[in-house]
Amino acid sequence: MTAKSRKDELHFLPLGGSGEIGMNANLYRYAGKWLMVDLGITFADGTLPGIDIIMPDLAFIEKQRSALVGLVLTHAHEDHLGAVQYLWPRLRCPVYATPFAAALLRRKLADDAADGLEDLELIEVSLSSTFKIGPFEIELVSLTHSIPEPNAVIIRTGAGVVVHTGDWKIDPHPLVGGTTDEEALRRLGDEGVLAMVCDSTNALKPGTSGSEAEVRASLEALVRGCLGRVAVTTFASNVARMLTMHHVARANGRSIALVGRSLWRIHDAARETGYIPKGVRFLTDKEANDLPADKVLYACTGCQGEANAQLSRIAGGSHPYVTLGAGDTVIFSSKIIPGNERAIYGLINRLLDLEVDVLTEEDHFVHVSGHPARDELSLMYQWVRPRIAVPVHGEMRHMRAHATLARGLQVPEAVVIENGALLRLAPGPAEIVDWVPAGRLAWNGTRTIAIDGAVVRDRRKLMRGGAAFVALVVDGHGDLLADPAISAYGLFEDGEADEHLDAAGAGVRRAIEGLRPKERRDDDVIREAARQAVRRSLRAARDKRPIIEVTVTRV
Repeated sequence: MTAKSRKDELHFLPLGGSGEIGMNANLYRYAGKWLMVDLGITFADGTLPGIDIIMPDLAFIEKQRSALVGLVLTHAHEDHLGAVQYLWPRLRCPVYATPFAAALLRRKLADDAADGLEDLELIEVSLSSTFKIGPFEIELVSLTHSIPEPNAVIIRTGAGVVVHTGDWKIDPHPLVGGTTDEEALRRLGDEGVLAMVCDSTNALKPGTSGSEAEVRASLEALVRGCLGRVAVTTFASNVARMLTMHHVARANGRSIALVGRSLWRIHDAARETGYIPKGVRFLTDKEANDLPADKVLYACTGCQGEANAQLSRIAGGSHPYVTLGAGDTVIFSSKIIPGNERAIYGLINRLLDLEVDVLTEEDHFVHVSGHPARDELSLMYQWVRPRIAVPVHGEMRHMRAHATLARGLQVPEAVVIENGALLRLAPGPAEIVDWVPAGRLAWNGTRTIAIDGAVVRDRRKLMRGGAAFVALVVDGHGDLLADPAISAYGLFEDGEADEHLDAAGAGVRRAIEGLRPKERRDDDVIREAARQAVRRSLRAARDKRPIIEVTVTRV
């Protein structure tokens, strides 16, 4: 990357969240300083064995962290703040968040944090506030989304004003929090906006995203027709949906229980910040255990089919308090996120095997998105009227559709970029002027590891080809003192391994005996000869290339 920039230049640099949905991490540079907006995670799929959480690689900004003046969180979703607890020690800058995001982040830091967070400076800022971070003047503008306190971050610099929307929609009846601050957005448009960096998730969807109030009415009617136990699963962070489930339960003569730690974490943060009224009470799963079937509604984690979530435990019969069967109903009050179909449909099929009735967005009105459809995007552009549109938070197809829409709305410039693209916003026309590394990291239980590093690479090899282990005992001349001991994993069914491993062992013996005397005195040469012999034998037997480890003990 270019080592220096002019003091009057304003740059935008995404390290995550552009060309993908999730893992948002965005940087702005002005007057020699950097400002980060959001630091989130995404979730792994089956291509990364043993990995659940993926985060942006911050190596670029780590090298310049002395110039990083702060991190502003737009809202409390995992794909916007979930990486703070893992990656903040690499940044060591102040973190700014509104009350609900701050309350949730404190709980995450206490429950799941990595080491090195003792000095984290979390600065709580009020809604609609203004404050200064280095050369950046910040204003927060309240929007609506599927979580309390979504904020557009207005970034004022000497080079111009940027509106960074974060996640948003236009919900006239959000049920929790206020409506979108249209007056503030129109005022910004009148003031003059250089660029809007904007959510693209639903840029292909016509119309509007719908209102939480409409979902409440639909769920109330659906539950009215249920006779047995009802379990509703949704995104844990959706406080409005949590309160809707409470309302729906009471309207139908039921008590509601929260089932899942993440639901309780959101509940506690929402109660602390006043989003759950004092008179609203939720039972634990244990407290609801003895209620009649037609008097209980369970709110459960697991709407994306997560194996370790509570609905999966219930479907597998391993939950200590909640059981479901014939006559009961499960409602997936959530979107089927692309990429999660296999896990979700597998969970649905397990529930159907229990003779549970299952309702989803495919056949009932049970969910609305938290992201703007095309009509909402159009309205936002009419209010803000930026000179430059920068689509983010979407796959390439979403961002290109967003850019086309913006151009059709007479936005002079619309730039589609990817993670790692350094975009100069001012002065002059918007232009990609450089590229920086923008990789991914994985959380491996206690530390971060590289997605393309040895740990993940070896796990993938194990998935594809299995593994074999060879133990050799030789004397000082390199002559075998015992038959090679070979074990294999992921290659043979029970009872069929002995024949193939004996053949592999014979091949190892021939390979070692075929070495010259000088070669047999070299452990590395013996190891490689044995490895190649086992590879040839197992390839012939199973057409696989397993990981092969050879140990040589010289007596």
